[in-house]
Amino acid sequence: MTCAFCNISIERGFRIVYEDNDFVVFQDIAPAARVHVQVVPKKHIGGFGLVDFSSLFCLTMIPATVRSLNRSDVQLVRSMREIGNKILSDNNTSYDMRKMGFHIPPFNSIDHLHLHVQAMPYFSRIRAISYPISKGSGSNHKGVSWFVEVEQAIQILQSGRRIGILPC
Repeated sequence: MTCAFCNISIERGFRIVYEDNDFVVFQDIAPAARVHVQVVPKKHIGGFGLVDFSSLFCLTMIPATVRSLNRSDVQLVRSMREIGNKILSDNNTSYDMRKMGFHIPPFNSIDHLHLHVQAMPYFSRIRAISYPISKGSGSNHKGVSWFVEVEQAIQILQSGRRIGILPC
């Protein structure tokens, strides 16, 4: 099976808004907000990882993407954030109306790391449900959620933790 986000091109139907040696940015095919683009590394970051669901007494394979990142990937995520902020600035989006983050497997649709970059507000409450923010508490940078904001992701990785659905 080939990855839908590898070899992104206009010829393959993508509406590219930015590209450099390492990243490509394209408009989301089903935008949830006025601006909704994906920042995607050209190098494939994905695959499947073995996850231990101890409470279920089993091991299972799930898409890795953002779950596979570690402390050494902080600069990658910062670069993605920087590109996202450039796109939003070019679209005159104020900082308080910006949202950037990653869906956490298995709640992602494409097995290739991609950052959702959005200018609020959402078109509808239904669309907003896909991007829930869960603030952390105590030593956790985020609570229970299938979406992690880019700043939360950076903090989690800097602390040496892995990104997951549960608090981290």
